Amino acid sequence: MRRLFPVTYETAADKGYEGQEVAEGPVSREWTLDELADAYAYPADPDVDVWLRANMVSTLDGAAQHDGRSQPISCPTDMRIFGALRGLADLVVVGAQTVRQEGYRPARAREAFLARREAAGQAPAPSIAVISASLDLDFDLPLFTDPLAPTFLITGAGAPADRMAAARKAGAEVLIAGEGATVDPDRAVRALADRGFKRLLTEGGPRMLGQFVAARVLDELCLTVSPLLTAGDAQRIAGGSTLAVPERFELASLLEEDGFLFTRYRRSRHSAE
Repeated sequence: MRRLFPVTYETAADKGYEGQEVAEGPVSREWTLDELADAYAYPADPDVDVWLRANMVSTLDGAAQHDGRSQPISCPTDMRIFGALRGLADLVVVGAQTVRQEGYRPARAREAFLARREAAGQAPAPSIAVISASLDLDFDLPLFTDPLAPTFLITGAGAPADRMAAARKAGAEVLIAGEGATVDPDRAVRALADRGFKRLLTEGGPRMLGQFVAARVLDELCLTVSPLLTAGDAQRIAGGSTLAVPERFELASLLEEDGFLFTRYRRSRHSAE
C-alpha cells in the first residue's frame, strides 16, 4: 500500500516504517497494524465530544454490495483496515438488516490493539450497538449470547414490548432514542456518548448510513473504492432521504493498493448548514 495524499516529505521519499530503506516517490509495501492505527487515529482535539466515523466499500459504479453482501467487492487490505478501525473504536453501530445479512458476531479483542486500547481507557474490544425499529432479530446469535463487551439495541419508544423484553432477557441493553417506532440519529449518537462511547464507528448498512447523513451527524467517511464494475441494481453506500443542500466533506487521506483506493473524508469546515 502507498500513501498518495497528503503529500509530505515522507511520502515523496518514503523511508518506510521506523527507518526502513528509502525509495524515490510513494512506495507500495504492506503497512503494519501500528501504522494503520496511527493513520486512522481519531481526532485528539479535547473539544471533540463525540466522533462518528463510517466505514464503507463501493464499486466503481456505486454498488455497496454484490449478491447482498459487501465481502465480494472487498479485498484483504480493506479487511485489515476494517480491523484497524474496529481496534480504534469504543463502539460499532450497525443496522439490523446488516446484522442479518452479514452474520454479525461480537467484536473480538486483538492482541495488536490491547496496549493502545488500555492506554486510551478502552475495553479490550469495542461494544456493538444495533439500531432497529422492530427489534426483529435472533437473540440466540453469539452477538447477544456471547459478547466480550456489552451489546446495545437502539430503538424507539414504540418498539414492540415483547421484543424489548426478549432483548433484555438475552442480555442486551436497550436504549430509547426516538418516539414511536423510529430512531432519531442525533439522539442515538448522544445516548451512546452519554454512556462514555466517544469514538464511534458505523459499518452500515446503507439505509442507516443515509439516516446519519440526513441528520448531519456523520463526522468522517472512510470509503474503499473497489476497482470493480457490477451493474445491476445494488444499493449505494447511503440511501433514504435526500439532503436539501449537499454537505461538503474534505479529503483527509488517500491510500492505494492494487487499484483499490482507501479514502478518508472529514466534514468540511465550510460545509453549508
